[in-house]
Amino acid sequence: MKTKLLGALLVSLLLPGLANAQDSEIDERSYNLGILGGFSEVVRLGVKTLALSEVMSPADMDAMMADAAVIAERNGVLMWRETDFLVTDLYPADVAVGKHVLLIYTGDTKDRYLNIKADKAALINAGEYRGEAREEIARRFGRLLSYPEAVIDELLSRDKLLE
Repeated sequence: MKTKLLGALLVSLLLPGLANAQDSEIDERSYNLGILGGFSEVVRLGVKTLALSEVMSPADMDAMMADAAVIAERNGVLMWRETDFLVTDLYPADVAVGKHVLLIYTGDTKDRYLNIKADKAALINAGEYRGEAREEIARRFGRLLSYPEAVIDELLSRDKLLE
């Protein structure tokens, strides 16, 4: 306890601006660029197959694209601007309505993502997007995002509790 108190006192004396940092607003643009940088690294390293930026308004995404391209090049990954995000039971249906998101990936991952979207559309057109078929679309997307099965299970069960 004394150590924490002493540490807080030293921070407030030596770095007075830092003491009020928790009260300040985070620069949203810098935050989003940081997310892109971090996710780009984990995708490049193979920790994740696909990562997603924050969802943003089209105007905010427009303002990010040049810097996103620099981040992608530095990290040796690809980014693709998705304007019609794949909605599954992993996330609330309205999470990206009218918004854009960047897919961060390498190799054929974008094609795999687009295949999931196409399979979902085919199921909807056939009137079969329900039950196990619907759940499998969500599971495929979760696996592409490199989510552990337990996390996918949790996200899907959460959604069922809200129904």
